[in-house]
Amino acid sequence: MVEETNAVNKPKNRTARPRPVYLWTVQDVQKWLKRHCTDYYPLYSDKFQQHEITGHTLLRINESTLMRLGIDIPQHRQVIWRQILKLRLKMDIVEIRDLERRNNMNYD
Repeated sequence: MVEETNAVNKPKNRTARPRPVYLWTVQDVQKWLKRHCTDYYPLYSDKFQQHEITGHTLLRINESTLMRLGIDIPQHRQVIWRQILKLRLKMDIVEIRDLERRNNMNYD
């Protein structure tokens, strides 16, 4: 039996961290929008690009900001807003884990 050695079988490097959202470029936000708001990406990607929404800006957006961006359909706005909230929550969890790790290192 031949063992395959492609990227699929390689274990993930646990020390590699994704770039923090607040450092994302406009292009990074476009990738996030396409991946997490797939149905609405064709409708609203240009609005995010026109307003140069970076990761820092994305984290500060609220539902009324989305309306001002021109996302007028409430259902679309709610779906995008929910995805932004999930992203914020993920960021908070990562920060809490980092704090816990640092705290544990100080006690070792």
